[in-house]
Amino acid sequence: MALNAHEQFLTMLERSARPLIVLTENANADDFSSAFGVSALLAKLQKPVEIVSAGGRIPKSVHFLNSTIPVREDIKNIRKMTLKLNAKQAKVDELSYNMEGDELHIHILPKSGSWNADDVQIISDSYKYDLLITIGGADMESFGPVFTGYKEFFFQTPIINIDHNNANEHYGQTNLVDMSAVSCSEVCYDLFRRIDESLIDEEVATYFLTGMIFKTKSFRSENVTPKTLKVAGDLIAKGARRDEIIQKLYKTRSVETLRLWGRALARLKSDVEYKIVWTLLTRQDFANAGAQEEALENIIDELIMSAPDAKIAAVFFERTDKTIAVMLNAKRPFDALHLGAPFRAAGTREEALLKMRDEDIVAAEKAVITHIKSQVAELFSR
Repeated sequence: MALNAHEQFLTMLERSARPLIVLTENANADDFSSAFGVSALLAKLQKPVEIVSAGGRIPKSVHFLNSTIPVREDIKNIRKMTLKLNAKQAKVDELSYNMEGDELHIHILPKSGSWNADDVQIISDSYKYDLLITIGGADMESFGPVFTGYKEFFFQTPIINIDHNNANEHYGQTNLVDMSAVSCSEVCYDLFRRIDESLIDEEVATYFLTGMIFKTKSFRSENVTPKTLKVAGDLIAKGARRDEIIQKLYKTRSVETLRLWGRALARLKSDVEYKIVWTLLTRQDFANAGAQEEALENIIDELIMSAPDAKIAAVFFERTDKTIAVMLNAKRPFDALHLGAPFRAAGTREEALLKMRDEDIVAAEKAVITHIKSQVAELFSR
């Protein structure tokens, strides 16, 4: 009898000696919360685990979560070399090594007898990790440089794909994609519950509730379902620290962040007919506020609160490398990935990041807003 997806997940974990969790280039608080929860499961299974995301940095809003798993922006030392020695005729007594200049010398002494060159094999095509657990990526390209730099590794390594996005391409050997869930954290909760509900302790419950609160804007978004509310209630009953999550996600802002948000709101533009609201932030705005890009987290929510009738919100900003990026948010019936498709959009239908080739923020604004208006007009004319 064929295994279901949850049983496949557990089987693949049990067979893995060294899994790797991979997050998208623009991973958000839900993605990281899910990764921390999965890491906790792997720790209970005594599996060493690492997390990699091309963005590298953990969002400040989830620094309060008690995960000790480091997050790296690149996969290092990915390929390992294995020396195989046939010890059937001569057993190993001692093993040592030393460096002589740039050369590694490995010394193996037999208990008796000897070996010859035919007893030694060198294998250099195996990888350090034997399982990939991807979270929040609709396709492999979503993982940015981590994928493009190591395509062969992705194609040759089994993948467990965890997501809730209806655009997911089911690229994994096991695909845990639940489009009825509001977040990856909700998908992970259901996964843990099916495997063994006792795995969800206070810390894991806090991880998953953090992701759900972030993705639903504290359960105020349109996609909240009775199932979502029940899951949240279950997590709180298991010890999830709801008050702390709300405090850290929404009530703790640095002065620098508030300065930057103030500038964004002061420059707010809108088009009532097309239900769009947007703003621009230059490098000078960041410098004057004393803020970094991470201060943009949750800024879309502020724009939407300032214009509650808007269905589409965008933040144009200049990056440190002088390129222009756009944070795009869309409510149904609009799709952020579709609206941003001509501009290398990555993300989900609700939230996407656009990477512009223009170095002029005003030119980027004109190109994107003009395109969005044409798409909105086309949809309304159907």
